[in-house]
Amino acid sequence: MTNFYSYEPKNGHGLPHDPFNAIVGPRPIGWISTQSKSGAVNLAPYSFFNAFNYVPPIIGFSSIGYKDTLRNVEETGEFVWNLVTVDVAEAMNQSCAPYPPEVSEFDATGLEQAKSTLVMPPRVAKAKVAFECKCTEIIQLKGISGEKVPTWLVLGEVVEIHIDQSLLKDGLYVTSEAGHVLRGGGPADYFTIGKEQLFKLYRPR
Repeated sequence: MTNFYSYEPKNGHGLPHDPFNAIVGPRPIGWISTQSKSGAVNLAPYSFFNAFNYVPPIIGFSSIGYKDTLRNVEETGEFVWNLVTVDVAEAMNQSCAPYPPEVSEFDATGLEQAKSTLVMPPRVAKAKVAFECKCTEIIQLKGISGEKVPTWLVLGEVVEIHIDQSLLKDGLYVTSEAGHVLRGGGPADYFTIGKEQLFKLYRPR
């Protein structure tokens, strides 16, 4: 019989590190670029990120705490998601340092900006994929008690997509060749995807 370690999160986990983030993972990274009304550019990674709808394509990320990214999206209604791959992983990690609002993470990390097509925030020039987005909803989360928590879910419709053509093989995007970086658990765990992890399961008909 399997032995389980069980606990109620409200009472604490009693472990060296919260296992929640490790269990729900590895997760795609929301590397989000935004721009304030005054023109200040921000770039920050969010580990609570995913896609939520096909048509229209909707993605979202959660900001734990009221941060520059959230404020910029509230001001302008726009953001860009930039794909994190192995070649930009160090820069992504550096972009989460606590820079003041007036300091652009693009400048601090030495990343080049690329002009977006339909939104004002720039995209990361070295990112192999970027989604330009217009915000559709900002929802402050709450627990079962009904009390709001200091976390905001930002949802946006993807209005323009940029894909490095080298990742398109016979018209199909090849995930295993892009070098995706995913967030794991613990204070520093990340994962990549390669052909070794690929297997296929076709939906039953």
